[in-house]
Amino acid sequence: MQIAFIGLGNMGGPMAANLVKAGFNVHVFDLVEDSVKALAGLGATAASSAIDAAKGADVLVSMLPAGKHVRSLYLGDDGLVAHLKFGALVIDSSTIDAESARIVAKGLADKGIDFVDAPVSGGVAGAAAGTLTFIVGGSDEQFNKAKPVLQAMGQNIFHAGGHGAGQVAKICNNMLLSVLMVGTSEALKLGLDNGLDANVLSDIMLQSSGCNWTLQKYNPCPGVMENVPSSHSYQGGFMVDLMRKDLGLAMDTAKQSHSSTPLGALAQSLYAMHSLHGNGNKDFSSIFTLFGQADSNK
Repeated sequence: MQIAFIGLGNMGGPMAANLVKAGFNVHVFDLVEDSVKALAGLGATAASSAIDAAKGADVLVSMLPAGKHVRSLYLGDDGLVAHLKFGALVIDSSTIDAESARIVAKGLADKGIDFVDAPVSGGVAGAAAGTLTFIVGGSDEQFNKAKPVLQAMGQNIFHAGGHGAGQVAKICNNMLLSVLMVGTSEALKLGLDNGLDANVLSDIMLQSSGCNWTLQKYNPCPGVMENVPSSHSYQGGFMVDLMRKDLGLAMDTAKQSHSSTPLGALAQSLYAMHSLHGNGNKDFSSIFTLFGQADSNK
């Protein structure tokens, strides 16, 4: 099976590498030439353009920043819809708005090309380890067609529903994650301000009703947990500005469905404030420092 992979950033690069390790014939392209060279060094075939990568592909996987990029790649001027072969499968793992996913799905279907939206959860570490969770939107047939490829990159593969459902489920998950990270940061900072040790407080909450994923896997307080961004100056991981983007998608979706999301709206406001303080490129767990900054005003 020939697979094209477009978008070799912090997530896409490791995902493509796992496809190479699984023995697929992988053709890769990214606007950053060094990213392409790195994958070529692992055994992938370097493509000179997205069109070059797509030629002859049985499956094309994309990991791009936003819906406008996905729409342009597939349906824009000289988009890939005109270059993918009939019966090919497109797996878009970008986190975008559900409507863009549906528009691309229809545009490709008109040319006999299958499509699933398959955003991921698990972060850069999960991408590297091949333990990502894929949340898939598409028909039953398309889901089953995509599953063998997704299993080479992830551990948990969920079929959320029809086209766009993967995106809706992903933004619901990330909205909850943002709220958990803000709440955990706030609680830890309260404990620190009142003389508690962050390690001890984290252990207490891990065994109590406040336990959640951020305490288990991604503690936002520096020095509590090794090999997470908080212990490395909040470098790597999932950027604040990407969380802002996902929260924006969540709020737009909530508006369309008349859903009440007050905590999501508050988290969006806090992450926007944090980004405006110059933290947009840091990991989203750096929201912890937003509460610490209040000390300087005392």
